[in-house]
Amino acid sequence: MNSLAATGLARPRRWLSGHPLAADTLLAGLVLCLVVVGAFLAPRAERHPPGAVFLLLSAAACGALAVRRRAPRTVLAVTCALTVAAVVLTRGDGPPRTQIAMSAAVALYTVAVRSERPSALRTVVTTVTALTGVVMLLGAPPWYAQENFGLMAWTGLAGAAGDAVRSRRAFVAAIEERAVRAERTREEEARRRVAEERLRIARELHDVVAHHIALVNVQAGVASHIMDSRPEQAKEALAHVREAGRSALAELRATVGLLRQYGDPAAPTEPAPGLGDLGRLVEGFARVGLSVDVAAVPAPPGASGGAVGAEAAAAAVGALPGAVDLTAYRVLQEALTNVHKHAGPGARAEVTLRRGRYALELTVVDDGGKRPEAAAPPAGGAAEAGGHGLLGMRERAVALGGSCAAGPRGPGTPGFRVCAVLPLPGPGAPAPRVSA
Repeated sequence: MNSLAATGLARPRRWLSGHPLAADTLLAGLVLCLVVVGAFLAPRAERHPPGAVFLLLSAAACGALAVRRRAPRTVLAVTCALTVAAVVLTRGDGPPRTQIAMSAAVALYTVAVRSERPSALRTVVTTVTALTGVVMLLGAPPWYAQENFGLMAWTGLAGAAGDAVRSRRAFVAAIEERAVRAERTREEEARRRVAEERLRIARELHDVVAHHIALVNVQAGVASHIMDSRPEQAKEALAHVREAGRSALAELRATVGLLRQYGDPAAPTEPAPGLGDLGRLVEGFARVGLSVDVAAVPAPPGASGGAVGAEAAAAAVGALPGAVDLTAYRVLQEALTNVHKHAGPGARAEVTLRRGRYALELTVVDDGGKRPEAAAPPAGGAAEAGGHGLLGMRERAVALGGSCAAGPRGPGTPGFRVCAVLPLPGPGAPAPRVSA
């Protein structure tokens, strides 16, 4: 029953909300009824019933309420003037006719609701003081009649109610605005995180696929070329193809595992690659004809300078945070892959690992191969040729707060140079910069 009654009341309420003029007209009629009934039920009304003048002025004052939302201050002035006129013109007809002031109270409430607090306060104080004072001075004696004090109380209460309603509406509007803003901010943050995750996965996939597919391509070409003349070497090349494909699938499976949803089978738990796998990386490039020398600065104990081997260099660098370790491996992997793809035949690459107090610096330099015209590409490298290798290296470094620079070694010097600086966590670490 309660739900049916609420539904029945909700429909006319929605209709009145959509038709403010009809709602105000209905309110004006209701106020007029209250004014007339109050005038006839007032003390001594049986001996001095309200006359035609009072009824006409009451009808005019209440009728003005039909446009109270369009011109609230004008309606307030009209209702106050008609209230004073009714009190003065009916002065000799018995008790003070202050019932008509109900229309002024409704108009004052409207002004208080639709005005800012300072302006509404001035209007309420001025209206209550002026209206009550004029009625006391010009109305039926005595000036201290209870109807006059009732007029002051009702108009003051109407102004206070209007200010309270205005404050509540402003509070609710502020809460709704904050909720909408928070929802919008949350959606934007979610979209930003999704975009960052997509970019990170795209970089990971590119590094995995580009490196291993390049090795597969070279070994497959070698096998095809020597299949008839040297079948044993062709079988060895195909074995390398199989191993590179297996490694690519393993890393691809681990990367795609990041996309699994909650409740899916568990993702692979193999550790992410790092500088500890640098030896296998260098060995893979050596099998396809790219000679790579690895050095560490400072050099490990017992080293006489120059190349010390990938494992020794990685050990000299020491333990690294997981994100830095993975990024260092991916940068070296991409840089060596670019050397293998773009440098000339017989190219050599030099990898230098330099660990400072606040940063790890990685440098990959190649000599451009035997033919200068086949040297590494100009600054931008694979990225300018349509790939994303150098761009991915820069994004990885920047994501950790570091930097990455790539370009030709210098005028008259063949080859290409890639240098990345990855910051290491620690108090007071300065902003990293790529060395010249």
